[in-house]
Amino acid sequence: MSPPLERCHALVLNADFRPLSYFPLSLWGWQDAIKAVFLDRVNIVSEYERAVHSPSRAFRLPSVIALKDFVAARRRPAFTRFNVFLRDRFSCQYCAYSGLAEKLTFDHLVPRSRGGRTTWTNVVTACSTCNLHKSNRLPREAKMFPRQPVVQPSSYQLQVNGQRFPPNYLHESWGDFLYWDTELDPD
Repeated sequence: MSPPLERCHALVLNADFRPLSYFPLSLWGWQDAIKAVFLDRVNIVSEYERAVHSPSRAFRLPSVIALKDFVAARRRPAFTRFNVFLRDRFSCQYCAYSGLAEKLTFDHLVPRSRGGRTTWTNVVTACSTCNLHKSNRLPREAKMFPRQPVVQPSSYQLQVNGQRFPPNYLHESWGDFLYWDTELDPD
């Protein structure tokens, strides 16, 4: 059975056939994928069984597309809440809670009320409980220290962390492209 249209995303590969990003996985909606095909910006690698129809034609929806032009990865990842969570593997850096992302926030090691800045080296992922407990104290005052060094990650580090969190929905045609750089188990 074909998935509903809203679940017919296309996995977007760079010109070297690696995903543009792992987390969030580089996916385009079916409309954007069809548009890119017609603008001759991508090659279709795999298709869904599902088709959409114009008055005169039927088009099978792409499930995997590859860009025709290579897009270089950013040297430094953007400083976003999501990327902080990804750096910290979606776990509280104080108690190691790793449940629902909705229960996570970020904490300033040196609180903003005490001159702390919102930077890679001053922000960590924290659960609401730990964030409230630490309050506006320094880690040594609260006796709460991050579980790992607080550094600016590279794009590669975020990509490696992202591979540990596959999306909720993976189409079977994507499997050959997502984990091709992981070590295989010998027979």
